[in-house]
Parts: sequence; C-alpha cells; structure tokens
Amino acid sequence: MPRRISILPDAVADQIAAGEVVARPASALKELVENAIDAGATRVRIAIENGGKTLIEVADDGCGMGREDAVLSLDRHATSKIRSAADLTGVTTFGFRGEALPAIGSVSRLTLTTAEEGDEGTELQVVGGRLEHVGPVARQRGATVIVRGLFFNTPARRKFLRSAASESRAAYEAVATLALAHPAVGLEFTQDGQARLAAPPGQEETDRLVAVWGRDLVGTLVGVDYAAGAFRISGFVQRPGDASPTGRRTQLFVNGRPFRDPFLVRAAEAGYRAAIHPGDRPSLYLRIDLAPEEVDVNVHPSKMEVRFRDRIGLERTMEDAVRQAIGALVAAAPVGDWRPMPAGHASLDAQAIVSSLFGDEAPSAPPSESGTSETVGAADPFAEGLTQLFETYIVYQAAEGVVFVDQHSAHERVLFEEVMAAIAGAGAPAQRLLIPATVDLTDEELDALERHRETLERVGFTVEEFGGNTVALHAVPTPHPRFDAVACFQDMIADLARGRFGGWANPLDRFGATYACRAAVKAGQRLSQAEMRELLLRLFATALPPHDVHGRSTIVQLPREELERRFGRR
Repeated sequence: MPRRISILPDAVADQIAAGEVVARPASALKELVENAIDAGATRVRIAIENGGKTLIEVADDGCGMGREDAVLSLDRHATSKIRSAADLTGVTTFGFRGEALPAIGSVSRLTLTTAEEGDEGTELQVVGGRLEHVGPVARQRGATVIVRGLFFNTPARRKFLRSAASESRAAYEAVATLALAHPAVGLEFTQDGQARLAAPPGQEETDRLVAVWGRDLVGTLVGVDYAAGAFRISGFVQRPGDASPTGRRTQLFVNGRPFRDPFLVRAAEAGYRAAIHPGDRPSLYLRIDLAPEEVDVNVHPSKMEVRFRDRIGLERTMEDAVRQAIGALVAAAPVGDWRPMPAGHASLDAQAIVSSLFGDEAPSAPPSESGTSETVGAADPFAEGLTQLFETYIVYQAAEGVVFVDQHSAHERVLFEEVMAAIAGAGAPAQRLLIPATVDLTDEELDALERHRETLERVGFTVEEFGGNTVALHAVPTPHPRFDAVACFQDMIADLARGRFGGWANPLDRFGATYACRAAVKAGQRLSQAEMRELLLRLFATALPPHDVHGRSTIVQLPREELERRFGRR
C-alpha cells in the first residue's frame, strides 16, 4: 500500500509555523517591537507602507547582536529568552517563543542590520526563508529589521489580507497597545510617511494615556490602586457618570504584558453594580501584578491569552478594586480638570470624613433620621454650614475645593443601599396606616404586584386585594417626612409593570433602583440645615457616594486650584 503519511519539507513547515505567529502585518510588527523592548531599547522607530503589506521597518537602540548570534537568530526555535522547559513557567520576557524572525523571514524579503556596543555591524538578507547574504555594515548599537513583500511567496494567504486602511488600523492598534504597556520606552510610528504616534521615552503613565487615548477620554478616569492576597490591581477606570453604551476602550496587562480576557473585563464591570445604567460600558485600563509562576503566558501563539492559577480570586479582586476606586470621593465629577484623579485622595475620601466625625467609633449604619445626633465634634466637615442652591443642590467647602451635591441623586443612593440591606436582612420598618389607602391598578400592574409582593413587604408595603382592580395599602415605609407613600407605590408598580428600569442583571437591584428613585427627595424641595447635614452623613456612609443608581453623578467638585486659575491667581 502507498504511504499516506510523509514528512513535510522544511520550507513548508516553516510557512505553517509562520501562520501561527504571523497572521497579518500587525502581528509581525508586534513581534518585532516586542523583541526590541526585550533587547532593552529606550527608543523604537516604526514605519509601515500599504498597511504593512509592502514594508514594515522596526529600528531600535537595544543591545543588538554579534554576527554569530544574528545568523543563529534566523533558525527556528533559536532564542535568548529561555534555556529549558522549566523556564516556560514564570517567563517574564515578551517575544519569548524565538520564532518571530524565522517565521517572518520564511514569508517575506527580510533584512536584519544589527550591532553590539563597540563591535562591527552585521547585515543579513533572507528571501523566503533562505539566507542569501551576510556581510559587515556600519551601524550603532541596536537592530533594524526591514520586512518587504510580506506573504509574497504565499499568494493564497496574501489575498486574504484586508485593505491597506484596515491593516494600517490593526498595525496602529498593536503599536498603541505596546506604547501603553511600556511608557518608559519611546515609540515613533509612521504610516505611509505620515506620523501617527510620537511617544517620547520616560513618559508618565497618564501622559502616555493622553497620547494614545486622547485628552477627553483620559479626563473621565479615576485611579485604581488595590491589593488583596496574591494580586495587586492598579491603573484607571472611568467614572460611572461618563460611561456610555459605545466608544469605550479597555486594556488589560499582566506583569506588563498586554492581553485579552472578556471574563476579567466582566468582573471589572461588576464593580460598577448599581452605579451605571444597564447597557453602559465603562473604559478600563488595568494592570495586574502577581508572581510570575501564578500565571501561564505560554498558551497561545499570539501571547494575547493567558491562564491564571487562581482565576476566581483574581475576578473577585478585580471587582473589589473597581468598586473601591469609584466609591472614593475623587470619583465625583470634577469641574475644569481633565487629568485622571489618583486613587486614594485621603482628604476627600468618604471613609476619612466619617472617621473624622466619629473617630474609632464610626458607625457602620447611617445615623438616625432625626438628625439630632450630637456625637460630632469640631472635626465635622459640615460644621461651618451648608448652602442649598436652587432648592436642588447642597454646597459646602471641603479641604481642597467646593463640593456640590445633588440632593435627589444623593438620597437615591442612600435609599438604594438601605433598601437592598432591608431586602437581604430582616426588612425595613413600616408605619401602619389608621385608614388604609386604596389604589386602582391595571391588569398589567396587578401582575407586577404579584411578582414583587414579597419584596414589597420587606421594603415596608403591606398590600391586600380590595376588590376588582383595587388594592389597599395597610402599611408603608417612611424614608423621610416628605414621602408620599401612595404616589411612590403607584409609580413603582407602573415602572415595574412597564419595564422602565429593565436591563438589570439582578431583579432585586432593579426593584431597589425603582424604589430609591421614586422615594427620594425631589429637586425643588427646600431642606433645612439639619436635613441637609443628615443627608450628607448618610450619603458618605454608603459604599458609592459619588454616583446614583443610574450612573449620574451625585457629587461635583470644583478644585480650589481651578477656582484660583479662573480668577487669575495661578
């Protein structure tokens, strides 16, 4: 019988291997830039033509190679990054596979020019995987790789490349991602002779973000700095009030390596629970640092997928890190300051305010609604008085500026967290009505009532059928003196019946948001000094003071330095 199995020629095997590493010009470009960064480059110059199909050039000032190493680097599986299988566990370099140069060279016309410090330079030319020239050349320390005619010898693959514009966008995204990953490295990217990105070396992380993502988007970010167990999460996330259904950017790094993981993005978004409107997608820029042996980066040829030893712990840490960042007062919307706010910011931190009020005896529950507590001393941040503007906004002076609080949004946040605690616990206190209030409902609203009856009772509503489509309210909650129980009940049932607050992953969250919105004090209602102070104390005792349940801001800050700048004092 004729044999059906044969050994592939080296040229065919090389082209198959190239398909794992070089799917398109952008992937070849990414491999070459990563090699430059691994070589210790402080500046990398990149140029492409025709989307990279005609030309890719990457020049760096890294350590370079001697002639013998340069020739050896064109062999498959040749690498300076690993020595044994054990090195694959905890690898910290980027282009560690050792296949980029031979893979690219097998499907292009490649020229490599390189030199070590103080040595003569070497030039190598490879055509379709064949080394055709090795000779001396004048060059300073570093390496330059020029790739011409990518896939010239595999026309079937070349015809599946996208348009030059599409390939150029992919190449730019690859360079931009590496620019974000390595702010200490200078990157210059030129496309068809036009400069697309110029990022100098040694930039601050926020400046590099501005260069890549733009000033407007970066101005909506707040800092993240959180550690738990084996993980440390840092970076920036978007303020809930600036999140939208479209236009978001996400970037994840693990130990400085960019990667993709939709499940970790989902875990980070879970930190926004009850702080953004369902359907909104916040931008995320998050760095994960952990011991190298706790993550496997050698699971995919493109190195854009990784595997974590403790994925569940990491997802929980991601959620907690985001929730802590957007819960700090610095996550409130600023006036006139575009720069992302750092994590922490103790002088305006909500927990610091509560601690300054009550010291070591800071209460875990909000103060009573009477507003008569006298445990506050001279450290009371509201002791100098509060002002109500337009019967809607509460204004007070903080250590570093002026703070504006939307009374309805603030009360909405307070009531949401209180009602969710009541639903999960023993329920909320209710007031028995001397004369039951009757309410007429539609058939659709009666169905909604039946679906949510148990939850309504835990909030404080006791409802019984009265006959026909009429129900009677025997008991109601009392969240504040201006509360209109009947109107709130009617609005809630109408909202729940018509799905106006739909899209929530958790139906109880939807219920809590509906109740909080309808029960909160409204814009246009005048509040006394005691009521304003009581509301602020209760707001800063919540987990997410700066945001209501729809993603709107409850707090806007006018920094003192911005005020002084507007008046010409800076």
